[in-house]
Parts: sequence; structure tokens; C-alpha cells
Amino acid sequence: MDRATGGRQTRNAERTRRAVLDAAVQVILDKGAAVTLAQVAAAAGVSKSGLIHHFGSRDQLVVALVEDTNERFRETVRSHLDLSENYPGKMLRAYVRALCAGSAEAATARDFTSAPMWGGLYTIPAVVPVMEENAAWWDEQLALDGISPERIMIVRRAAEGIAMAAIYGEQDGRSIPTARDLLLELATEGTFRTPL
Repeated sequence: MDRATGGRQTRNAERTRRAVLDAAVQVILDKGAAVTLAQVAAAAGVSKSGLIHHFGSRDQLVVALVEDTNERFRETVRSHLDLSENYPGKMLRAYVRALCAGSAEAATARDFTSAPMWGGLYTIPAVVPVMEENAAWWDEQLALDGISPERIMIVRRAAEGIAMAAIYGEQDGRSIPTARDLLLELATEGTFRTPL
């Protein structure tokens, strides 16, 4: 096989893999964690055998999906880092901005915080260590931020709660920026300046 053909096959395999992972997120968000390979294959527009060629089994697909979603969320948060902020809490503020973006850009962040999706996936034993590693990674990254663990916990969990409320339509688009600004203020070692 020549290099041009090998490169084309690699790109096709990467496109297929991406299509399957994207379809799997949507199918799981729509139908829950009990989704079948046939459902994902149909949504991705590939054959079941083609899907199995890339992932081997349902558990391997789910583990790859969780790893991919975790990495995409990390990238989303990194894209919200403000490198001009030379004071503690930089990563925590990026985390808040990512989860409280209140726009289509926050789709990956919302996928990341979708409790029904992740709750069901935790029943698959191979997923648990992946999620534990991801939680430890976030704990470490946020701890490097230079603010207290208590403040990190409150701001982080509040941002996740706002994102979850947005998923369920309990938080309207107009209130999200206000909540985000309050959390950003708390993520700078500040206190709320505005009355609550």
C-alpha cells in the first residue's frame, strides 16, 4: 500500500470513529445507557460489523466514549482559560465559563454533566476507573490553582448545578450570565458584592 492510500485509510478510520462516538453520545442522551451497538451503528450510518471493527464490543465503545467526552470537556475548559489572569483560580474560572456559557458552545460541557447519561454508564465496570481517573485529574488541576479546596468545591459544584439546571430547562438563558459572574467572583477569592 502506498503512503497516499494509507493516509486516506487512516483519515477514513478517524472519520468513522468520530462519527460513531458522536452518534453514541446522542443515542445515549436520547435513550439512556442501555443502548445497543445496532442503535449506535444505525445513528452513525455504519454497519454493526464496521462499528465492531473500530471498538470491538459495547463496553469498549462506551469506555472510548467516556474517554473522548472527558477529553473534549477538558479542551472546552482550556479554550476558556484567560492567560492574562495572573492570579489564583484561573482553571476554576475557565471551568465556570465552560459550564455556564449559556450557548451552543456549551454542548460538550452539558453532555459531560448529564447525570442520566453518566449514571447509567457507571454500571459498566470498565467505565468506573476511567471516571475515577478523570475526577482525580480535575481535582489535581484545580488544586494547582492556588485557592482553598473548600472554595473550589463550592464554585465547581455550583457551576455543574447551573449546567444541569440548563439541561433540564430550569435555568433560563438570561439568568445564566448572572450566576456565572457571581461564581467567577467567588473563584477569585472574592465574595459576592451584589446582594443575593
